This record gives sequence, structure tokens and C-alpha cells, in this order.
Amino acid sequence: MCFELDSSPPVPVISGAAVSHDELVLEASDGNRFAAFLATPDEPYQVGVVILPDVRGLYRFYEELALRFAERGYPALAFDYFGRTAGVERRGDDFEYRPHVEALTGEQVEADVAAAVEHLRSAGATSVFTVGFCLGGRQSWLAAAGGHGLAGAVGFYGRPGISSDGSPGPEQLASQIDAPILALQAGADQNITADQNEAFERALSDAGVEHELVVYEGAPHGFFDRKQDEFASASEDAWARVLEFVERHSR
Repeated sequence: MCFELDSSPPVPVISGAAVSHDELVLEASDGNRFAAFLATPDEPYQVGVVILPDVRGLYRFYEELALRFAERGYPALAFDYFGRTAGVERRGDDFEYRPHVEALTGEQVEADVAAAVEHLRSAGATSVFTVGFCLGGRQSWLAAAGGHGLAGAVGFYGRPGISSDGSPGPEQLASQIDAPILALQAGADQNITADQNEAFERALSDAGVEHELVVYEGAPHGFFDRKQDEFASASEDAWARVLEFVERHSR
């Protein structure tokens, strides 16, 4: 899990912003029903964001992040990975997520991403981005190779290479990526090395994928957290890059 349960996004609240939110249950093409949280601005919009959480799935941090996007004019839908194994009900802080992560497949995540993207499009978004963290960062980049017609894919401290089960990562599937990539990596991440980041960037370059890979030296995995005061400047820069990326690649 990237964040503690009482963590919150290091993003200023825009006081007085007109937004609304809903708890949803969406259905994927394989029949999976899964929980989602949708935050929307009251003003008309054309750009939407799908948020892919870390290994714990949907919880308060990502609901708050969706609200922060909506305050800036972007409807944001954060969804849960574990509808197939844990149902759609809200879960307590003692949720044991690891067995559900182990049962999850990349194909299942892609089916859920497709449903989330379609929901935003059906509500008026003509450009849709994915933004993910940890497991979600990797899956955000993989979604750009999944034929969803994304406008761009952002990942925070995602693993770019082959997974422990041998399935290819975004590095190996770079030639299939059809959207710009923004990678925001932690320089002190114990599980993602500088060599892995360099290999990912090289693969994207070789495949002709428009991209930017930023490494925040000294920052740990999960640095994008209001509680991580020491890395506030890295978080501020990362958030600014996300907003600039979305603005630049909206179409």
C-alpha cells in the first residue's frame, strides 16, 4: 500500500469550487460489477480522468484526489480493482487486500478501465486520461497499450518491467502504446531501480512514444502524500506536471 489510511493528496483544496460526487457501481464487459467514485465539476467539461489506485484498491485517498481534479474542471472517476473477489460494498480499514491482488489479472484491470473510460465518455468527456499509483501506475501505462483511445497516461512510481508472474510490462509493450506517457518515479524507491527507469525510457524512445520520465531524487515510494512534508516540493512539482500534461494533450 502506497499510503497510510489517514493520508491525503498533497493538493490544495479550491474553496468554493462547485463540484458534486457519487458512489457508483459499474459493470465491465466480462460481467464484473465494481465500485467507483465519481467527482464532477458543475461546469460543462470535455476532459476526464480515470484514477487507478494502489494495491489496496479504492479508499479515501483516491476519492479525495478525484475531488481535487473536479475542483480544477476535470471529472475524475476512481475505481476499485476487487469487485470480482471482494464485492462492491465499502470496506473497513482492516481489509486484507493481498489475496485479492494476487487473484487479479491484467486483463481484468483492462476490462474495468474500459468501463470507466466509457462511463466518462458517455457523460461528455471527449478526451480521457488515466492517472495511477504503484500498481495503478503500471496499469495506467498498460492502459495506453490497451486500445482505449486515451489522450494520455500518467503513472506515479509504477513498475515498468516484467511482473513477478512473467507478464509483460509497459516497457515490453512500448510498441503498442498509442498515447503520451508521463512517468513520475521515486529516486529512493526500493523496488524500482534507476536501471529499470532507464530501460523504460529507452523502450519508449525506441518505440517513438511521446513521453516524459521524471525521477525525484531521494523521494521514497509513496512520496505524493500530504504527510510527507520533506517531499512537499516534489509533490508540488509532480502535481503541476500532471495538470500541464492533461492540458497539453487534451484534444
